[in-house]
Amino acid sequence: MASMYMVECYRGAFRPGVSMRFHLHALVLLTIDLALISLATVFALILRDNFDISLARFREIAPYLAMTLAAAAVILPLAGTHSSIWRFSSLNDYLRVAAASAAIVVAAVAGTFVLQRLDGVARAVPVIQGLLMVSFLIGTRVASRYRHTRRHLPAAIAPTSGGPDEETLLLVGINSMTELFLRSVAEFAPAQLKIAGILARNERQRGRHLYQYPILGTPEDVERVLAELEVHGVFVRRIVVMLHFSNLSVEARQALLRIESNSPIKLEFLSERLGFASCDQSEPRPIAPAATLPFSAAAHETQTRRRYFSAKRLVDFLVATVLVVALLPLELTVALLVAVDVGFPVLFWQQRPGMRGRPFKLYKFRTMKAAHDTFGGKIPDAARVSAIGRFLRRTRLDELPQLYNILIGDMSFVGPRPLLPDDQHPDFSARLLIRPGLTGWAQVAGGRSISKRDKAAMDVWYVRNASLKTDFRVLARTIPMIIFGERPNLNVLRQAWQELDALQDPQVQPETAER
Repeated sequence: MASMYMVECYRGAFRPGVSMRFHLHALVLLTIDLALISLATVFALILRDNFDISLARFREIAPYLAMTLAAAAVILPLAGTHSSIWRFSSLNDYLRVAAASAAIVVAAVAGTFVLQRLDGVARAVPVIQGLLMVSFLIGTRVASRYRHTRRHLPAAIAPTSGGPDEETLLLVGINSMTELFLRSVAEFAPAQLKIAGILARNERQRGRHLYQYPILGTPEDVERVLAELEVHGVFVRRIVVMLHFSNLSVEARQALLRIESNSPIKLEFLSERLGFASCDQSEPRPIAPAATLPFSAAAHETQTRRRYFSAKRLVDFLVATVLVVALLPLELTVALLVAVDVGFPVLFWQQRPGMRGRPFKLYKFRTMKAAHDTFGGKIPDAARVSAIGRFLRRTRLDELPQLYNILIGDMSFVGPRPLLPDDQHPDFSARLLIRPGLTGWAQVAGGRSISKRDKAAMDVWYVRNASLKTDFRVLARTIPMIIFGERPNLNVLRQAWQELDALQDPQVQPETAER
């Protein structure tokens, strides 16, 4: 019933019974958030007083706690922190929670100061309270999403970067058939069909989500949406129209027909053809035996079953949680600089193949301005990057949002860097056996000056030799790389190729002349 309500909301048909259930659900979520905020405030007092707990101290801070809860009861609904289901929460939802938490602390401090001059409230309490509040609120949402993802993740995913058997769809229109289609995809074809997003007729629905799928615009925006998705590395192969053609505007019809005539994208109307019979039935590429592909996943599968990778995921989660909270002021500062420099949105994402080829969204702070000027002229890429953008790239501060990718399990601190699908060579699919990294062996020992094939070989070497010692070596070399720039180590590269020589196929040769 909750899912049906979402569809009815998007259609604008609010039924009293369903609306009541929605408000009750939102009230429950708000109550949980208020309870977490209360715990954050109490724990902040306990930490500030070095665990010296007394009833008198709690009485002193009671007015501040009451002011905090009053501010939260107003600010959280205004910030829209309950506009999305927790198990489908995204980075934008977490940024909204962080901003709301900061506003709650400021409002509580200001209100308590006016009432009683903050008597009994140490100056460090609001700071600790704000950090704990962000940790509790975001942590609860991340845990809900992670639990849902683990429950619905397919048991086995082929270690490829996507192939001819995977098709990316764009849906046009929201109605009861849209919900049925999404549920059918999740039930029958989760590995064959990927939904890039939905176009809705109501402009106000832009930016919302139906389940976990974003509403990217209106049907009239279809050409612009396709172009933006390609920038993010998402290439739509089929557009499925959920509405009758006559229910679309003239502009939307013309745009869809232009796409059908001038591009390889297929246009399909669900009213004419139900089911998935129109999926691409082309024969898959023949795959050479594992013995002839020494850098393929099949040749190195056993290396990823070591206990170290399970322990590494736990460490990644704990460290990412601490860093997300500790670096929050820096993240907000960078976000403010980006907003002033290039405008909103402050985040940029690209779809890239992750562990076992499962696509995920890699986030960065934006460092480039719009691709066109006010007159529609194309701006060269070099001119789109400002001094602030170059500084963020040089210091790697633009990659701070990838802590979120690490937190939810898409990435690790150390591992092969995630590539665009076109850059992922099928002969080196072994690098997709583990989670991609924020930094990696190929980056600290190779850099941009070595070939893609040499980088891939070093990534495969890391898959075989990953250990606590190796990860510390990578992390220790990352900071000098950021400060002094990339310096390729040809001895390390030569060692990687020599170690993999026993498995190497004669056709797979390093491109460096130093080997």
